[in-house]
Amino acid sequence: MKQIFLVEDDLDLGASLQQYLEMNQYLVLWAKDGEEALERVGAGNCPKVDLFILDVMMPKMDGFTLAEKLIEIQPEVPFLFLTARKTKEDRLVGLKLGADDYITKPFEVDELVLRCRNIIARSEYKEEKTASTGVQKIGEYQFDLSNLTLSIDGDIQQLTEKEAKLIHFLYQQRNQLIPREDILMRIWHNTDFFSGRSMDVFISRIRKRFKSDNNISIKSIRGRGLEFTLSQE
Repeated sequence: MKQIFLVEDDLDLGASLQQYLEMNQYLVLWAKDGEEALERVGAGNCPKVDLFILDVMMPKMDGFTLAEKLIEIQPEVPFLFLTARKTKEDRLVGLKLGADDYITKPFEVDELVLRCRNIIARSEYKEEKTASTGVQKIGEYQFDLSNLTLSIDGDIQQLTEKEAKLIHFLYQQRNQLIPREDILMRIWHNTDFFSGRSMDVFISRIRKRFKSDNNISIKSIRGRGLEFTLSQE
């Protein structure tokens, strides 16, 4: 489960957001002001955070100031601003700080959840691509994420970026059921009908890419998801 650190001084809104995010399978830490958040993160006893959600207008320390300090401590963690102010200047300040998104109150909680998923998915892919160096062995194949190639016995297949992302994600989740929604959010950043149809087309392509190794299978579980299986691993 991904962990979100919410910093919001409005107790009713904070409680509602925490409850809704937890209903969507997130672990949520909640601080009521910037100083409390900074103390918990700076003390080093805060669990790994996948996303900060920061209210801009808070007592003791505003969201912009808090973001600057959090960046010094955990520069790799993305953050999203919530604000009741709609001025262009505020938005520009947030974006200049490197915010991954900026939502103006009032907003639909479903929209916030979707944006959180997108931000975390992009952040994870960047980490994986940065960490992935050289060639990775998948069954009898050699997979090179950086150069977008998949090869076997000297036969080199040039992949599209989306094919490479999909192969990388499926391999990371191999030998287990992968929900369709997880794949869609991670690669397509959307779960609508058209994204689903696009995913089905790409899955068919990936099956053909791996057809020379009978120990690799990509099985569709109707209504649930996929299993990328390596039978001899």
